[in-house]
Amino acid sequence: MTGKAENAAVKAGQLHNGQKKPDRQANMELLRIVSMLLVTVLHFLDKGGNLTPLVNADMPAAGYLAWLLETFAIVAVNVYMLLSGYFLTESSFKVKRLLQLFLQIWFYSIGIGLLAAAFGYLPEGGFGVHYLLTLFLPVSMNHYWFMTAYVFMYLFMPMLSGGVRRLAKKQFQTVLLLLLVVCGALKSVVPARLETDAFGYDAVWYLCVYLVAAYIRLYGIPFFKTGKRGVLVYLLSAAGILGITFAMRFLYLKTGSMELILTNAYHYNHILVLAASVGFFYLFYHIRIEKAGIAKFILRIAPYTLGVYLFQEHVAIRYEWQQWIYGFLGKPDGAAGLLWITPVSILLVFLMGILLDMLRALLFRGLNRLLSMLGGYRRLLLWLDGCTIDTK
Repeated sequence: MTGKAENAAVKAGQLHNGQKKPDRQANMELLRIVSMLLVTVLHFLDKGGNLTPLVNADMPAAGYLAWLLETFAIVAVNVYMLLSGYFLTESSFKVKRLLQLFLQIWFYSIGIGLLAAAFGYLPEGGFGVHYLLTLFLPVSMNHYWFMTAYVFMYLFMPMLSGGVRRLAKKQFQTVLLLLLVVCGALKSVVPARLETDAFGYDAVWYLCVYLVAAYIRLYGIPFFKTGKRGVLVYLLSAAGILGITFAMRFLYLKTGSMELILTNAYHYNHILVLAASVGFFYLFYHIRIEKAGIAKFILRIAPYTLGVYLFQEHVAIRYEWQQWIYGFLGKPDGAAGLLWITPVSILLVFLMGILLDMLRALLFRGLNRLLSMLGGYRRLLLWLDGCTIDTK
């Protein structure tokens, strides 16, 4: 299929293999859920003190297990952004959607912040001007680094989506390749810390990931014609991440050098992490969920997954919720303890986050109904609906 023909098929709601899918696809929404579960795994392992530092000469069995879990979960953030880019490429830019996103962030940033302060949970520095700015200006203060990157990505979306359609396929490939070399591949092979390297915790990297997703949406990657190939790339990339890291750790313990880049392969902008993320994406891309009840449940839960992140990564409690779980389940003692406490903890936090975001959505709907009685509010909504940019 040619690029133009395939683009037309996508616009008609077709997959690259010709099968038609609805706007909200259960398999991709399942990937959204799994990605957020894996994000929670990363936060539990790292901020819960379960990742044994690689500089330690003695690595217990639980330490190796934690790094293995980290390896398989490290795709989570890139995959979540790939999903966003995949769908936003075919969407219009809406000021209303951006405002809704800000309101959701503020709900968690201000609400949890003030509630946590009332119970004595405060970040280092206490309840001062900086903390208040972090609560009320969460995007500008980088309260949630992912949301800051996401907002900038969304603001650039009309230009990116419009731009990629004006480029010929080969031009798009050239630009994308150059971006990935500069922003990811270079840091992946140079045995030194690059001054411009933000480890993927920045808007620049997620603009690159967005473009990868846009390329997948418009043209697909022929190699990934089956889910098995996605699994293969995911597993081989994960093996590479783990192998490179522990080979460097071995050299560090022998020579004392390269300490600053020991965890390079676990950075979101490492080329192996991106490759694993694309493989993981395509694994779910090819899944077919036949049972209507399962698909309905997935579609019901998926819209609330962002709330799981906003809950667990609040500055006041991002290092606290793990301790609450330890008080309930006990802290992992050895590999066996880590093996069962990790999934139970992740499910508990995920369930808490989903329920909390359902409550937020319920409150927002109620408030919206109340405000809808006001003529000025209705005119504002109409104006916001009109502030839409078609990127197709």
